[in-house]
Amino acid sequence: MKAISAVTAAVLSCSLLTSCASVPTQQETKPKNIIYMIGDGMGMAHLTAYRHYKNSTKQSIGLGAQAVPQTLFDQHFVGVASTLPDDDTLVTDSAAGATALSSGEKTYNGAIALDNDKTPTLTLIEKAKELGMLTGTVSTSQITHATPASFWAHNVSRKNENQIADAAFDDRIEGEFKTDLLLGGGKKFLIREDRDISEEFQQSGWQYTDQLTQLDKLTTLPALGLFADKGLGYAIDNPQLPNRLQVMTEKALELLDQNNPNGFFVMVEGSQIDWCSHANDIACAMEEMKDFEQTLATVLEFAKKDGNTLVVLTADHSTGGLTVGANKLYKWLPDLVHQVNASAQVLSDKLLKGADVETLWNQYIEFPLTKDQVATLTELQKQGDTWALQAGIVKITADKTFTGWTTTGHTGEDVGVIAFGPNSEQFRGFQDNTDLAKKLFNLLQ
Repeated sequence: MKAISAVTAAVLSCSLLTSCASVPTQQETKPKNIIYMIGDGMGMAHLTAYRHYKNSTKQSIGLGAQAVPQTLFDQHFVGVASTLPDDDTLVTDSAAGATALSSGEKTYNGAIALDNDKTPTLTLIEKAKELGMLTGTVSTSQITHATPASFWAHNVSRKNENQIADAAFDDRIEGEFKTDLLLGGGKKFLIREDRDISEEFQQSGWQYTDQLTQLDKLTTLPALGLFADKGLGYAIDNPQLPNRLQVMTEKALELLDQNNPNGFFVMVEGSQIDWCSHANDIACAMEEMKDFEQTLATVLEFAKKDGNTLVVLTADHSTGGLTVGANKLYKWLPDLVHQVNASAQVLSDKLLKGADVETLWNQYIEFPLTKDQVATLTELQKQGDTWALQAGIVKITADKTFTGWTTTGHTGEDVGVIAFGPNSEQFRGFQDNTDLAKKLFNLLQ
């Protein structure tokens, strides 16, 4: 019998449930471009809830036995990833999670691209820049937040956002900026009394805009866009431009694809899936998921047209302990989630400025309050506690829609992995979050 090659034997030994990323192939072609998408706080329950949310309507009571159409996340779902940090907590924060995803190294909660001994780790953006590729990050949080920062900065604490902002300009690779494109919020951290980093970027030849509606001002790289003091406003609170991540990403791909012989690496983060889930605000979270899926649609369109772009999408962790169903009743009502048209944050802010409870509620929410609920919110309004008032608002929505939340923090379950393009099969099956980065390092040309 003719002996088979080692490569063939390795391929045959791989099971459907095992990642085969380490198996080389003689015809393997590495992608020219890599788009790495991170849904911050996007657990498996978020994917399930969004599928039902997307396919429900305000008029529907439930989909019954009808087959629920897939989302883009479902269509390209290939595996799962674990999320634990390098300690015994088993529950990561965004900094440790992003460090694992950016560098393939486990670390302590709070670390920005440092290992557990506080030694800087090599990140995917740094490696891409060393190889002459164009690089960048796009996020709805401030660009100095844990996830984007962990791709190009190194700091002992995610809280040091002024230092992280300094690093965006000061830290170089052989004199070159690590990134060619930064889009998101963060004016508070880059434009300060002691230093105006946005002006320093412009003096160094970067194009700059602080208006999301004026992205057309950015025509070439390098480019900086700062569209809020901290994070951008929630999608649910911006009916004129709820797809702000999609809009930024479309511009990013346009710029990165210009005069690009060596390819590009870009990280795109749906930051505020996490923020809405910290607040246990299901309507807010679902609208962030919608923007993230629309962004994926833009990315996939680019990748299909280009033919040599790898897309990998995952989450750093899950947030909120979301459950699709609650209170011992076997139902979830996404049609009612659609009837909430403002975040709890916006509602509480308006109530604390003196708005009438019922009048405000009826302006933004399409199902009525009971007398007891009016009394409860009125009392919380009088107390003047922002967090208690927000909690009271989201509890009403959760109870009405049968949405469950177990925490206002993170949880430690595995997260989904979605992939498309050349070598996407390497991301199938179960893997650790660090494996995603290791596979991407291997695929960088």
